[in-house]
Amino acid sequence: PLALGLYTVNAVYGDTITMPCRLEVPDGLMFGKWKYEMPNGSPVFIAFRSSTKKNVQYDDVPDYKDRLSLSENYTLSIKNARISDEKRFVCMLVTEDDVSEEPTIVKVFKQPSQPEILHQADFLETEKLKMLGECIARDSYPEGNVTWYKNGRVLQPVKEVVVINLQKTVDKSTGLFTMTSSLQYMPTKEDANAKFACIVTYYGPSGQKTIQSEPVVFDVHYPTEKVTIQVLSQSSTIKEGDNVTLKCSGNGNPPPQEFLFYIPGETEGIRSSDTYVMADVRRNATGEYRCSLIDKSMMDSITITVHYLDLQLTPSGEVTKQIGEALPVSCTISSSRNATVFWIKDNTRMQTSPSFSSLQYQDAGNYICETTLQEVEGLKKRKTLKLIVEGKPQIKMTKKTNTNKMSKTIVCHVEGFPKPAVQWTVTGSGSIINKAKETKYVNGKFSSKIVIAPEENVTLTCIAENQLERTVTSLNVSAISIPEYDEPEDRNDDNSEKVNDQAKLIVGIVVGLLLAALVAGVVYWLYVKKSKTASKHVDKDLGNIEENKKLEENNHKSET
Repeated sequence: PLALGLYTVNAVYGDTITMPCRLEVPDGLMFGKWKYEMPNGSPVFIAFRSSTKKNVQYDDVPDYKDRLSLSENYTLSIKNARISDEKRFVCMLVTEDDVSEEPTIVKVFKQPSQPEILHQADFLETEKLKMLGECIARDSYPEGNVTWYKNGRVLQPVKEVVVINLQKTVDKSTGLFTMTSSLQYMPTKEDANAKFACIVTYYGPSGQKTIQSEPVVFDVHYPTEKVTIQVLSQSSTIKEGDNVTLKCSGNGNPPPQEFLFYIPGETEGIRSSDTYVMADVRRNATGEYRCSLIDKSMMDSITITVHYLDLQLTPSGEVTKQIGEALPVSCTISSSRNATVFWIKDNTRMQTSPSFSSLQYQDAGNYICETTLQEVEGLKKRKTLKLIVEGKPQIKMTKKTNTNKMSKTIVCHVEGFPKPAVQWTVTGSGSIINKAKETKYVNGKFSSKIVIAPEENVTLTCIAENQLERTVTSLNVSAISIPEYDEPEDRNDDNSEKVNDQAKLIVGIVVGLLLAALVAGVVYWLYVKKSKTASKHVDKDLGNIEENKKLEENNHKSET
């Protein structure tokens, strides 16, 4: 490189400066010397080398003591380059009749340290010009320049918005520069999270270079421009009994810490932190809620609906009624929105609401009226009606000759609640084939039946008794030799009555009349005979087989 047409050596601060003597060695060379020139042009000799004796001598120059080295080819080396080494050095070759000189310019460069942003502001405020910080780069040579950046873009000075002041100082002992650039900045709200950095531009041996500082983000304070109120809740709806938390927030930085909360019906605000809690809310808490800054400058509102559900069942609890009575039942709902109502009887959902104009035994049971608000989680109500239908015992007796023609089945159909206890008695002769058997008690009905083989006409009595009344019904049964057909036996579990078999009934009547005409005399004689001994018979229980046998023996002796 050339400087002003002269040969220039660029050296790095602290390295070794190497300056070759750019003259051709002439014939008859006596010695070579190096000197540098003072600012006023006067020379200072620093090194000497004889061409004949091969010895080297260094002049007593304090700045270069123990730093110089002169080679055989008259190349001069200076260790530990300094800023003060920036001079014009001259190589001299001397013969007996001539002196040759060749100058060399030395330039020294020092890279600055990485710039740092010091004295950083704790925070910035909108609408205020404030010192953001100072960018400092130390120990540079030659002096460098500092540029500020925001989000990668150069910050240009703007009056009362961006103010940059650059100062450069030099260390007199080393000659190195320190650059200090201060930045005053007025931020906007959009500068939140902006990255600020500074870059130092300097010159090195190979040209212009840059070094960047670490980016810095500043907390930007700005006033609240909007207030927002919201409900903090795990559910999208609110029902009676819930705890409700209102939260008020402002979009400023830092956010406001206190607010005024306005409750429906209250004219004055309640001062609180950013939350306001209402415990166990009721339906009268429904309404518009507002919050504002303490100075009432900004306000927001929200409407809260507290959902409720009331259920009134009439009658409810345990209710006892008599069969045939009417019972009006009503399930009244009051709610904050349309509710779903359904009835359950004995764990089975009903298709319609219960209505009792004439109570029957099958109407008894546990009724539940239940209602829900489907859109409101957890809002459900139910009430229970335990209906008891009571009735005095009612008896209907039927008889028929079994298909084997050897016995007859007598059935006592009983209705009543509480369940009646049934007893049988028989008047007349005839063996009891088995004890009484009862069907399942369903809907207040059941039947008790016996199988009997009467040798003569007998009278059977069915006694049904519960807490309300004792009912007695008797039925005349002809001897086994006389077939007869009454209403068929009820074979269903629910004891529902069957329609009489009209054809069988007619045939039975006809056959009975014919037999009666043929044996009228015999029957009449037997009837008179039996009437005389009827008083000797005692009512017998169906299950007492031994007494029936004794009765038959007595009757046989009397007839004999």
